[in-house]
Amino acid sequence: MDEDFGLDRIDEVIHGRMRLGVMAYLASTGTADFSSLRTRLHATDGNLSTHLRKLEEAGYVRQVKAVLGRRPVTHISITDAGRAAFVAYLDAMRQLLDAMP
Repeated sequence: MDEDFGLDRIDEVIHGRMRLGVMAYLASTGTADFSSLRTRLHATDGNLSTHLRKLEEAGYVRQVKAVLGRRPVTHISITDAGRAAFVAYLDAMRQLLDAMP
């Protein structure tokens, strides 16, 4: 393994399975509503909400709540900082994989 590689380059906010799924999905779509994201990731409401809060606190996603007809809807989008963090995360993982024999 490359001596310059440090595991501290792996973003712990993104690295969890559910949060990685959120970031990967939003990186490809830009925006998703909560229900679509929940279905796509096979998550429960509470589980997804917890992970979205963590990503939002880090500044990686933005949640916008609205009412469509009489139904509340939450739209989640990746921020510029989130996209940059996701790219850096992928680069760090790629470097880790490239260092393998």
